[in-house]
This record gives sequence, structure tokens and C-alpha cells, in this order.
Amino acid sequence: MPQDEAKAFRPAVLSRLTGGVVAVALVADQATKWLVLSALQPGEIVPVTGFFNLVLTFNRGVAFGLLASDYWWKPYFLAGMALVICAGLLWWLRDQTRTWMRLATGLIVGGALGNVIDRFGQPGVVDFLDFHLAGYHWPAFNLADSCIVVGVGLLLLDGLFAPGPKR
Repeated sequence: MPQDEAKAFRPAVLSRLTGGVVAVALVADQATKWLVLSALQPGEIVPVTGFFNLVLTFNRGVAFGLLASDYWWKPYFLAGMALVICAGLLWWLRDQTRTWMRLATGLIVGGALGNVIDRFGQPGVVDFLDFHLAGYHWPAFNLADSCIVVGVGLLLLDGLFAPGPKR
């Protein structure tokens, strides 16, 4: 394949890669939430190990329950912000060629979309992973949150350590 064709072909392949990561993250997130919703009652705690429980909670705010309230407009506002951020990331991604950037963006967008779906189908974002140590609990979270954190971490690592010009 000539050099020019290879350059033109690569972003399309990576775009499919990003779309695949979005789809896998979104389906895995919704599947795990469905399992938890079908197995647990709100507030029910199922000990798994000495430092990990399953617990069904609904987060009406953002990370760590910040901005939680019952205002009627809050789910629309938070979902809108998430969708604007996803659109911005996908717009930015069109100029990127590194695989890690595309994987990271796919994780972030897939996780964000999973949480947006919860805002309208549940009383709040479904959280169920509860880690604790010596009586201190990390706020419950879900697979979508994990995808977002890993994706942001990969973007940060790429931005700090990848060779070449940064955009």
C-alpha cells in the first residue's frame, strides 16, 4: 500500500476501534448495572471480600455525589454537560492518530454514555462497587466510572510521556 493510502486508511481503522471500545464499555456497563438492579434492593450490602462489597445506590450528582439534589432539571443539565464533553472529545479525536488516544477516548465516551442512560432510566446513576478499609469507604462507583477514570489516565499518560509534538 502506498504511503499516502496508508495515512488515509489509518484514521478510519482507528475510528472503528474507538467506536468498538465505546460499544463494549457501554454494553458492559449497562449489563453489570442490570445484574445488580435485578439482584439487590437499594441500600442492600453483599460482602464479597474483607475490603469489597456490592451495594446498590443511586447517585443523583456527579463524582463522589457532589452537586446531588432533586431539582427536576438536574438530570438534563448533567446529561447535557456529559454529551457536550463527549462531542468535544470526539471532535478533538478526529485529528489524533495514536491508538492510545483513540482507546482512551472510547473508554471515556462509553462510560459517560452509560451514566447518561442511567440519569433517565433510574432514580440516579447506578453505583454498586464499594471498597472499604478499616471502616473507611470509598464512595460507591460503577463500571462506567472506572472506564472514565482509566480513559482519562491514559490520556494524561499519553500527554506526559508520548514522544512527538502535542496537540
